Amino acid sequence: MSSTPQDIESRVVRYGDLKPCRTAFIDAHTPGSDQKENFTIIGAGVSESADQHVHINDAPGFNIGAAGQPPRCRNSLHTHTTAEVFFILKGRWRFFWGRWGDAGEVVLEEGDLINLPTHMFRGFENIGTDYGMIMAVLGGDDAGGGVTWAPQVIEEASDHGLVLGDNGVLYDQKQGHTLPDGVVPMPVMTEAAIADLAEPSCAEVVPYFVARYWDMVALSDRQPAEVLGANGMLVDRPGFRVELLTRNSIANEPYRTDRHEVLMVMRGHWQVSWDDKTTTLAPGDTCAIPPGSLRSLKPAMTGEASVYRVINTDDSAGPTHWPS
Repeated sequence: MSSTPQDIESRVVRYGDLKPCRTAFIDAHTPGSDQKENFTIIGAGVSESADQHVHINDAPGFNIGAAGQPPRCRNSLHTHTTAEVFFILKGRWRFFWGRWGDAGEVVLEEGDLINLPTHMFRGFENIGTDYGMIMAVLGGDDAGGGVTWAPQVIEEASDHGLVLGDNGVLYDQKQGHTLPDGVVPMPVMTEAAIADLAEPSCAEVVPYFVARYWDMVALSDRQPAEVLGANGMLVDRPGFRVELLTRNSIANEPYRTDRHEVLMVMRGHWQVSWDDKTTTLAPGDTCAIPPGSLRSLKPAMTGEASVYRVINTDDSAGPTHWPS
């Protein structure tokens, strides 16, 4: 794939240009969750709303998205059949899980990463003092097909006028929407199915599914720190590999790969080039480099610099492999 001067910028999504959707999910009117903003950066995403803007329509085997929330705003309990990986770009966040969200929880700071296990209810909340942002990597090209809401979330949403159809589309009764012919409300998860979901403790989740930023920085002193993947710090191989790169782990010479490579800047400014075109990335920017292009990456300034790199693999995007 060749690039033109316009191509390189079309492959970059700037943090300041992100377009939020405030009606992305069934809890969009539910008090405590009604100020969420959802972003689909690369891929189809998981939004249930036609209002969701997609920045780059690639299908690299994973999706890149983000969630922005003011303090004390939460994302309601839901479960996934494919990977859901977050790193904290801004703020302080609490992740919780279980049928009622009380089986376990962990607090993450900026730069920390969590690979939430599949087949368990999970939610998250901004517990910081300012608007927070978490960046997401979701497994598979059709990440929206593997999301199911806890029954109480659907019931409470109905009290506030939102109904999710079995076609995966939200209908707002307050806006006069009705379900089309042939569409019925999405069935609520049965108690038998809920009983099959995991209810792990903190001891079963945190050591194996959470990576702390400064631990990753320490491991990236001479080479990229593989966080998630075949040789990763965390368990699971969800169809993509996640690495943290710092200025000490960057190769000086250009390189190629036939894989999709996505860069998500955490700290500092980074200069990225491919096919003789160059741009600079800032914190919160996302860049999708085309497979096969000759590319290079280096910090653009002195000081702390880190970037998450996501690369597709041949692994299945299916359920989490729990530690044995």
